[in-house]
Amino acid sequence: MKKSVSRILRMMIAVLLCVVCVVSALGDTVTAGVYDTDMSDSSDEVITLRVCNWEEYIDLGDWDEEELIDLDNGTEILGINSMVEDFEKWYYETYGVKVKVEYSCFGTNEDLYNMLTLGDVYDLVCPSEYLIMKLMAEEKLVPYSEEFFNEENELNYYTRGVSPFIQESFENNEINGEAWSKYAAGYMWGVTGIVYNPEEITEEEASTWAILNNRKYNRRVTIKDNVRDSYFAALGIMKADELTAPDFINAENYYDRLAEEMNDVSPETIEAVQDILQDMQQNVYSFETDSGKADMVSGKVLANYQWSGDAVYTMDQAEEDDFILKFAVPEECTNLYFDGWVMLKSGIGEDTAKQHAAEAFVNFLSRPDNAVRNMYYIGYTSVIAGAAGDDTIFEYVNWCYGAEDDEENVEDYRLGYFFSGDAEDEDYIITVPSEQISRQLYAQYPTEDVINRSAIMQYFDDASNQAINQMWINVRCYNMKDVPVGVWIFCMIVIVAMILLVVLRVMAKRAYKKW
Repeated sequence: MKKSVSRILRMMIAVLLCVVCVVSALGDTVTAGVYDTDMSDSSDEVITLRVCNWEEYIDLGDWDEEELIDLDNGTEILGINSMVEDFEKWYYETYGVKVKVEYSCFGTNEDLYNMLTLGDVYDLVCPSEYLIMKLMAEEKLVPYSEEFFNEENELNYYTRGVSPFIQESFENNEINGEAWSKYAAGYMWGVTGIVYNPEEITEEEASTWAILNNRKYNRRVTIKDNVRDSYFAALGIMKADELTAPDFINAENYYDRLAEEMNDVSPETIEAVQDILQDMQQNVYSFETDSGKADMVSGKVLANYQWSGDAVYTMDQAEEDDFILKFAVPEECTNLYFDGWVMLKSGIGEDTAKQHAAEAFVNFLSRPDNAVRNMYYIGYTSVIAGAAGDDTIFEYVNWCYGAEDDEENVEDYRLGYFFSGDAEDEDYIITVPSEQISRQLYAQYPTEDVINRSAIMQYFDDASNQAINQMWINVRCYNMKDVPVGVWIFCMIVIVAMILLVVLRVMAKRAYKKW
């Protein structure tokens, strides 16, 4: 790896920032003080833009000088200030209007939704795809303006630079007959898979969801502590034979069938998934949200079900200790996920000035050099490929993973599907060390065959959500229905015996007193 970055200090800074955000929320407004721009002319009107994003999910700046990214195309990138502070300055310089960003953080999609339900007001938020679908279904979002999609405007970095692959995904997925692309602009994306210790687990063992139920690794694997990711993995186990059958894979409607199978919420399937997850609960070390990364680096566990962006971080951290981890994508299928920016009616309303600032914020983050900053800082993959004639993103991938001129054991790695929409595009091939085929590059930019067996988990209706959530409660707590009949009989006998014992003792005492 050409980048040698210790992200631990950055994570501490990010946590501190979020603490500041929470403390500030106890006042009248939620602000991130480190982002404040010096407003020398306080008489000028200032647009207040309330933004809520995932924790540790944007460049906070303060890079060391040796972290300078010097690309072959002449571009130099160094995060000095926070991205939010740079946006405030850029917006004023570009549009002559001052904007102040009140930046807040959330930990999970459910946290964000609860915050909104309880009355917290934001203009721009960055949930995952299924919460985007839910907010669309509930008609809580403001559509992006027509000007935002004007490719002739050079400041529209998102529309001009979003990956054709990502844009197609956003256009082909709909809620109530309306495409995601009307209401959401992508930010980061990835797939799910297994981070594993190659010294203990083979690639073949790691390349299937069944690793989570493999008794050979009892208490040495972890799974995600959320119902959607766990449900998806259990479906992969349950339907493994069908998903890997040649007739299924080679079918003309394979993608539609794959999406249908991986979004199966029939009562029979939910019950079967519950059985699988309850068995899995007896095999895994833990259901975790964030601790799996540290557990892998420390060697406490051998395999960890992980989002690809966190997989990159985990492998980076392990590599600093000369500890090599790898990433595998299950052969059955993988979950293709997105996080994206949406504008809320409760915040933006019909305020055109505020909407302009919100759209400009999305565009600023989509400028190729800024997309690189965010990727470098957080480890996830931007949806931005770059506008025609701007190869900054591709050069960054080559800067991170390209082989040295004299390096042996190298392979060509094709990325045309992402950058141009043409998998065979000769302009988007990089030569990389062979080990990267199963490591950070593979996690950050999966191969086309991985993309071909990916499915997006859809938003479920209220009835299906209720059934799945009840299933999850049964798994994470304890399902009384799973108690064997013999155990119930034994318990009843014990209870009856205890009652009889108490009755006999009372009768004996009464008889003694009478005597």
